[in-house]
Amino acid sequence: MLTDKMLMTKDGAIGRMVFNNPARHNAVSLEMWEGAETIIDDFASDPAIRVIVVSGAGGKAFVSGADISKFESERASEEAVKHYNVTTDRFHTKLGALTKPTIAMIRGYCIGGGVSLAIGCDLRICSDNSRFGIPAARLGLGYGHKGIRKLIDLVGPASAKELFFTAKQFTAQQALMMGLVNQVVAEGELETFVDDYAKAIAENAPLTVTQVKRTVTELLKDPAERDIALTERLVADCFASEDYIEGRRAFMEKRKAQFTGR
Repeated sequence: MLTDKMLMTKDGAIGRMVFNNPARHNAVSLEMWEGAETIIDDFASDPAIRVIVVSGAGGKAFVSGADISKFESERASEEAVKHYNVTTDRFHTKLGALTKPTIAMIRGYCIGGGVSLAIGCDLRICSDNSRFGIPAARLGLGYGHKGIRKLIDLVGPASAKELFFTAKQFTAQQALMMGLVNQVVAEGELETFVDDYAKAIAENAPLTVTQVKRTVTELLKDPAERDIALTERLVADCFASEDYIEGRRAFMEKRKAQFTGR
């Protein structure tokens, strides 16, 4: 279900999803999570889309967490809370299951659920005026083990504890130092940088990108749960592909390869 608070655009191989609630620093309602799920489904099924960029509208925030003004209507009963949690969990599961690379383009505040959304993406690029924080300890909230596991995998247990225990906001440079983001870019250059970054990824062999993404996902699982056979099949698929032939030929002919994902 799409809503005017969730925007979707397609630019060649780049799909863009924008959280569009700038009056509330892009705080997210149930309706917005449902809209985000619809967009993710669309991008996943569109073979022309090779890279997905997630951002927030308005220039002041990426996502600032849940829209508290909606709690009375969306999370006032046990049943409503369960429905909300199932919806958000379903979205994050689909985001994590995407075989296409995802980039969080972060400008301004990235707070609470915004951090969860950002770490659900493969890469995070932020402006130098961005601020990061998880204020759960100031609100008395519990935080699910799936979200904490993702954070630990990204920044390690010490930085994960620091983010939660202090509940304070961290600068872009501090986020870079702890490994929360991949790149910090001057605020005025962010969109151009991310656009060029996404296009560079989209020009590479999709099968290779997918293989590496899924292999990393498997290797982050507990050893008993890893599907190593899957990772080996994906490697074999790369070597058996038309793109592997094209890549070799392009290298020998000193030209840019034209990959098709086959």
